Amino acid sequence: MPGRRRESPLKNPSRAYIALGLEGSANKLGAGVIKHAVDGSTEVLSNVRHTYITPPGEGFLPRDTAQHHREWALTVIKDAVAKAKITMHDLDCICYTKGPGMGAPLQSVALVARTLSLLYEKPLVGVNHCVGHIEMGRQVTGAQNPVVLYVSGGNTQVIAYSRQCYRIFGETLDIAVGNCLDRFARVINLSNDPSPGYNIEQEAKKGKRLVPLPYTTKGMDVSLSGILTSIEAYTSDRRYRAQGELDEVSEDIIRPADLCFSLQETVFSMLVEITERAMAHIGSREVLIVGGVGCNERLQEMMGIMAQERGGSVFATDERFCIDNGIMIAQAGLLSYRMGYQTPLAKSTCTQRFRTDEVHVAWRP
Repeated sequence: MPGRRRESPLKNPSRAYIALGLEGSANKLGAGVIKHAVDGSTEVLSNVRHTYITPPGEGFLPRDTAQHHREWALTVIKDAVAKAKITMHDLDCICYTKGPGMGAPLQSVALVARTLSLLYEKPLVGVNHCVGHIEMGRQVTGAQNPVVLYVSGGNTQVIAYSRQCYRIFGETLDIAVGNCLDRFARVINLSNDPSPGYNIEQEAKKGKRLVPLPYTTKGMDVSLSGILTSIEAYTSDRRYRAQGELDEVSEDIIRPADLCFSLQETVFSMLVEITERAMAHIGSREVLIVGGVGCNERLQEMMGIMAQERGGSVFATDERFCIDNGIMIAQAGLLSYRMGYQTPLAKSTCTQRFRTDEVHVAWRP
């Protein structure tokens, strides 16, 4: 019957299910425990995270990040299990990030997941990192069928769901938006604590001057490498004054805050444009912003203005769920597990390239 809402293939469980999720695709190591109750509700029992932070001006290398994950894995997992007030024997499955992400950190966490699976005889579930973000975002916000803007350090995608697949409408053609922001933060020597993107956001609030930057949307896609090169060039301009050189008062001066402001305004405008196109295409009035950059309040504000003009609304989560975490892996993994999916030990590998649209979303109609 046309227009009839299809029934969900995911039925309410006959008993409660509990899963442990392990995330470590970049510099955040996370462990979370989630519970799916008999009445169909979902409860976050614990969500613990530890971040590998490097000195200002430095990024994080895969080898060093993997070492951080190995050193902190036991502490973070023990803490998550203790806060959930369960034991490892209470778990139904152990979920881990299969990809995408940085190779060495992914391998470290996958090794921990395999070890726990063998020790406690629990099934493994490999999870797509991007789908984890989407499912946790849907769960927390209650968004029904939104256009998803997924923005993080390694990914920039506009996604919509159709026929058990999260389909990519548009994406970056080169670097991700989070990578763009992080790299510029290193250029102007901003702190990596708590994150470069957060510090760019705070600095941008002090900016008063909008400098010209390339605005590169190509259909549904964006290109960000040119804007990064262009804004880096401003730091060599004779008008530029670094943070400790702002004694001179002149309207011609370009400050770090002005560059952060200009970078955010330009890049976020591009993201709003391609998201609006996707909304128009599928006729949606909902936008769900997920990923680490989704915490940015200015991005949420700009997206909110666009959505309001279309009679729609924006859904976003706070830093507990926006930034990489273990609970999102537990949520997506447990949904898969309840649909009968498990990852055999021999196939419990990880991959740096695992696209969002490669996942069979069996739990949605």
